[in-house]
Order: sequence, then structure tokens, then C-alpha cells
Amino acid sequence: MTEKVSRKAHPLRETDSEWVGASALTKPTPLSGSSNANPSNKRRRLIVDSDDSCDGTAQNIDIAECSKVFEPKVASMDLDNVSVNGVKTDDDNSGVPMIHDIRNECKENRCTPSTRSPECKQRRPPATETVNTEIAPVQIPCVGLEHLKAKLKSQGDLGSLAESIRSRQKTMFTPKPLTVSMVFSKLKEIASMSGNSSQAKKVEKICSLLVACRECEAKYLIRSLSGKLRIGLAEQSVLTALGQAAAITPFHSAAAVKVGVPSRLLDVSTGVSNEQWKARVEVCVANVKKAYCVCPNYDKLVAGLLADGPDGLHFHCFITPGMPVKPMLAHPTRGVVDVLKRFDEADFTCEYKYDGERAQIHVLDPRTCRVYSRNQEDNTSKYPDIVNTLMPRVLKSAKLTEAALQHMGSEADSKSTAVESCILDAEVVAWDRQGGHILPFQVLSTRKRKDVDEAAVKVQVCVYAFDILFINGVSLIEKPLRVRREIIRETFSQIHGEFMLATSLDSSDTEQIASFLEESIKGNCEGLMVKTLDRNSTYEIAKRSHNWLKLKKDYLDNVGDTLDLVVIGGFHGSGKRAGRYGGFLLACYDAESEEYQTICKIGTGMTDEDLAKFSSYFKDYIVDKAKAYYQFAPGLVPDHWFEPTQVWEVKAADLSISPAHKAAAGLADPEKGISLRFPRFVRIRDDKKPEDATTAQQVYEMYKSQEQIKNQDGGQMQNEDDLY
Repeated sequence: MTEKVSRKAHPLRETDSEWVGASALTKPTPLSGSSNANPSNKRRRLIVDSDDSCDGTAQNIDIAECSKVFEPKVASMDLDNVSVNGVKTDDDNSGVPMIHDIRNECKENRCTPSTRSPECKQRRPPATETVNTEIAPVQIPCVGLEHLKAKLKSQGDLGSLAESIRSRQKTMFTPKPLTVSMVFSKLKEIASMSGNSSQAKKVEKICSLLVACRECEAKYLIRSLSGKLRIGLAEQSVLTALGQAAAITPFHSAAAVKVGVPSRLLDVSTGVSNEQWKARVEVCVANVKKAYCVCPNYDKLVAGLLADGPDGLHFHCFITPGMPVKPMLAHPTRGVVDVLKRFDEADFTCEYKYDGERAQIHVLDPRTCRVYSRNQEDNTSKYPDIVNTLMPRVLKSAKLTEAALQHMGSEADSKSTAVESCILDAEVVAWDRQGGHILPFQVLSTRKRKDVDEAAVKVQVCVYAFDILFINGVSLIEKPLRVRREIIRETFSQIHGEFMLATSLDSSDTEQIASFLEESIKGNCEGLMVKTLDRNSTYEIAKRSHNWLKLKKDYLDNVGDTLDLVVIGGFHGSGKRAGRYGGFLLACYDAESEEYQTICKIGTGMTDEDLAKFSSYFKDYIVDKAKAYYQFAPGLVPDHWFEPTQVWEVKAADLSISPAHKAAAGLADPEKGISLRFPRFVRIRDDKKPEDATTAQQVYEMYKSQEQIKNQDGGQMQNEDDLY
């Protein structure tokens, strides 16, 4: 079959050689080099139309080979949930941030007869193929798959590997340079693709971008696709910079954009005292961060800043069904006495802490429902039984009572009592329909993660709703918890074993709370959530707040909470554990520096079955050397380093300062880090990504909250809430 080809780009294919390239002028005749008798040798080639290519021209790509080389890592990127610089994108492009400018500063080396490699000279397309017009491309060979895996193990970073390989690729014809808008557009297209053939289409888009990359562009393209730029720029720093920029220059002012405007109007800090200016900047930054919490979408955020400035962001950025927000989280506490001390005379409630998966349920309209995880990932396809069957029944019986409408305030439409839209904060747990009780989290974790067939669901679930953030166009996050609780109780009817409201107790009696805690444990719950009802009880998006406390039965006396840590290395076992890993190196995560800092070596709490499973799992994630973003002491090097892929929940007796580990180094001690004493494995946290692990700041706070350390510091109580 004759196919159109282009001189603008060269395909990628799998060989044992490096990337090189060449073109040859020829006539549309059969090509030599392969036997016609073997049609299986024919390679599937793809013509990428001009509107699909990265530079606006037609491109010829050998997708079969390209996808072979990149399929393992592309698959791990979860292209059905592609993120742009770590922020999830959906069909309406919400939550898509601006992309860093990748500069085009180098000239592309051209492949000439004198510089062409032997592999390039000898390569010919199969004889069964013919070419049209005047161009017959010689395919760009790529590193063999095994060679690529070996290099990835030694180099440790796929982005850097892509850069090093791409820098050695030489082309006869240079593609047009990539631009910010072009790359941004293609990333959005990749993120919006869905359907049976979406994976192949996404690979095609990625290949077309890679062909046009120069120098460091390949590195940052791959890192952008994986959502890990690793340039030391945290999200909070970006928001702070936006707030400061908006404070300095009033873009929203009509005078600021006029030609010949005095420079003082472009820097309003001139002539303002330091104290006044500092206060103004703090207000602007706070407004920007608050707006981003309720509307995590840089497109809307920047547009709002340009239109009405930091003080007018609430007109543009508000909570909306279909746009997930980061949930409010709780701080740990060690006992009922600490709860009473913390809340003093404030009214509070105790709720069961369910052992399941956090779910943010968005009802966009009576026929459209989505379920999001605590990481804002779309879990709708994971829970078709909730979306297609349960929620329609829940909404059918839901009704806004007069009391609920009064609680909603003047914004509520009193003429409509049906629930048209809402956002519920809930926990999804595995449920035993026959026994009528909650099942352990491990049972829930056996459910398929995406594209679940409702008819094939074996693990039944129950939704426990404990908060409501939005209903019928009215945001409730600024309402006290007591009001939000009344609205959800007045509006929604419970369906036993399918949709229920959190079991709660309003009491400040020590014995009653202790008894309620015991009841929660017997009901297969983790413990209690203790929340203020009136004072300081608004829903604080993206905050780990001291107005919510978690109290678990199995909290140890000193630590008060378990930690979620990342496995970054393994130690060979001996004796009974010979032939497998006998211990593992764990780390916390520092979001500011984007580093993993070691905190302990662990080997207890695991069964023989666990060890066998872990040894089998981690053998696929071994790297030859520590990642550049691993912080560890030279004296504690594991037998194998791993990619950061799995999070474990860990208990410990206490935390102490240690020269052997780097967790929170510089916070508790100028040089030494913090380590766990007697760590014990609890379970795998499949619901958390490595970046969601316990942070270095949290480790430091846990260390400081220990009774013996508090006594040294005069018993001061931590009161500052933190964005996460």
C-alpha cells in the first residue's frame, strides 16, 4: 500500500543503536531490505495530519516502535488521568496551570553522509512498503527496550534520560521550534482524550512532541507528562508570587494599561511604609491562596487577578461541582484529655472515623455525578455502583426542608426543594450485605481502580456522608459545622448499608467519649474524629486543621499517630528471610524541596507472605543508584534503591533526633534528622501517592508534640494550621 510521508520529521523505532536520522530522495518504488514473503515484517506507519502534529506540518511516525519503547513508562504515567505540572485536567480544561517556558536556544545538528552512523546507512524500510512523492524516510532508530530500561536504572530519571538520548539524535530537516502555547495545547489535548484507542492517540501526540524537542525540552516534556518537574518550585511559592505581583502592580486598574502611565502606578509600593506594605502583601497573598483553594484553576485565577485584582477574586473563583477541591484534614491527638484541653469550652462533636477511602461526591445535575479521591483524581469509573445506582436513589428522596433552606441563607432558591446539585464529603467503606457491617479497608482495596463493570462488582460499598460543601448553587464552606450538619441531616434520607450519615456524639464527658471510642472500634472503625461545632468550625479547604482532631484506639502513648512513608530501598534478608528482602528503607516527603528524606529502616510487622509480595513487587522498580532527590546518610545505604512508588502506614514507639537519618533535618536540629524508634509496618496505603506521604514538617510537629519534648519547651501547644 502506498502511503504519504513527510520530510519534516522522522519516526522512532526500536533497535540496539542510538537515535540517528536520515532521509533519501527516491521514486515511489518498492524498497529493498526485507523479504516480500514475510508480510509480518511490514511496519505500521502513521501519517500525523498537520493539525495533529506539533509544528503544524504533516509528520510520518512509526507508532508501533515508538510505543514499544515508551509504553512501560507511558503506561505508568496513567495517561487517562494526565496531569499538567501536577494539576489534574478534565474535559473543560479546569485545573490546568500555565507551563514553564522551555527555551529554544540551541541549533539542531544535521545528519550528513559523513556523520551518519553505520546503522543509519544500512537501515531500509521493508520491501513490501512503497512510498509516495519524492521522500523515502529512513526510520530513526532508538535505543532497544532492554537497553533503555538499563539506562533508566542507572540514570534514575526518565526526563534526563530522554534529554541525553534526544541530544544525540541528528536530523536532516529540523522541525519547527516548540512554543509554550503549542506544548500547552497538546498537553491539554492529551489530557482530554478518552475511549478505547485513547492510549495510542496519546502516544502519537507525545511522539510528535518528542521529535521536535531540542536539548532540555525532552526532559521537561517527559517530566510535565508525569507531573513531576522537580525544579524546586512548590505550588505555594507560585501562589505567593502571584499575590505579590498583583499587590505591586494593579493590573486590574484601567490606568495601569494606558500608554505613558507613570512608573509609580506600576509599582504601588513606592512611598508606602514597610509595615503597611507588608500588611497589604499578606492580604493579597491570602486572597490568592484562598481563591485557589476553592477554585484550583490557574486559568480562572489569573484572569480574575487581571480583571478585578486580589480583592475581587471571589467574583471569579468559587467552589463549583465538577471541580474537586482538596479536603480538610485533621491533626492527631493522643487522648480524650488532649481533646478537652484543645477545645477548652468550645462545643464539639465526635464522629466515627471510618476505615475506607475518602470520597468527594459531586452532583453536577440530577443525571450527572462524579466521585473524586482525596488527591482530586476522578474515581467515577471506579464506583459505577455509586454513580449509576446509588446516587440517583439518594437524590430522588432528597428534599430541601424549610429548615434547610433557612440554614442556607438568602442565596437559596426557596421555590425549589429538589436537590439539583451538591458536593458531599464522605468515606466509602467495604460493606458486608449479609452480615450488615463494615469490612476492613484491605477488602475495599481489592476493588479494581478504574473502568469497573458494575455487573462484575464483588465488593459492595457503603457511603458514609459526614459533610456538605455546596448545594443548589450555594457554597456552605463558610457556614459553621453545626449548620452544615443540619442541612445534610434535613435533606438526605439514609439507605441502610448503602448511604448513611456519620454516627456522632455531642458530648464533653470524658467517660462518654471513651465509651464512644470503644464502640467505634467494635464497629470496625479506626477511632473518632472530633470537630468543633460552632466556633472556628468552617470547612477549611486544603488545610490540616486543629479544629478537627483524630483519635485512634491504637495510637501509641508517645507518638499519637501513624505515619505514611515511602519505600525507597531494600536490604537483603538472612536466615529465615534469605532470598528476599528482609528490611526496607523508608522516607518522608519534603514538598518544598521535592525530596524524600530517610526516617527509618523497617523489618517488623510483616508476614512471610508480605515479604514475598514486596520482594516480587519492588524488583521491577530497582534503580542502580539513589535518586538525586533522595536525602540519606552515607552510612545507611540499602542493597537496592527503588523508585518511589509505594506508601506504607507505619507505627512507632516514639521519634528521636538521629544522625543516621535526614527527616526534617534543620528543623529540630541544625544537622541531624528525626528517626522512628521501633517502627512497625501496618498496611499499604494504595489511596496515597508518594507525594502524599507524611511531610517533613509533619514529622517535626509530631516530634515536638511528644510529652517529653513539650515539657522541655514549656508545654506549649501547636496552634498553627497548615496548607498541604
